[in-house]
Amino acid sequence: MNKRRILYLCTGNSCRSQMAEGLTNALRGAEFEAHSAGVEPKSVDPRAVKVMAEIGVDISGQTSKTIDPFVGQPWDWVVTLCDNARESCPLFPGVAKRVHKGFDDPPYLAAGAASEEEALGHYRRVRDEIRSMVERLPESLDS
Repeated sequence: MNKRRILYLCTGNSCRSQMAEGLTNALRGAEFEAHSAGVEPKSVDPRAVKVMAEIGVDISGQTSKTIDPFVGQPWDWVVTLCDNARESCPLFPGVAKRVHKGFDDPPYLAAGAASEEEALGHYRRVRDEIRSMVERLPESLDS
């Protein structure tokens, strides 16, 4: 069976897109092959690594990547996870479907947190929202 390919895009490829890549490959890897990239890549967010580890998904070996190496590859879906990526996303010739699924930015929300536990709460909520999307693939991308 050929796996359907998904590219998740976000601004920094440090949190949301990394979570989506990790969750897709861990939970749905038999059916889907996921990758992620960023418009302006930064390093993978340590809090994202931590909250993913809490649910048994290790993204500590993932790295932030630019979009460039992925342009021209065959994709079933290119999924933007933030408004900036949606607006900055280059054209991907041959993409079966381009989809926007916006999620809150955990680092932005955590910046005003009174404690580390409160900060992690933002990451956990967004992780769980992304997980819900991944569990409902491909329907969640087709609606």
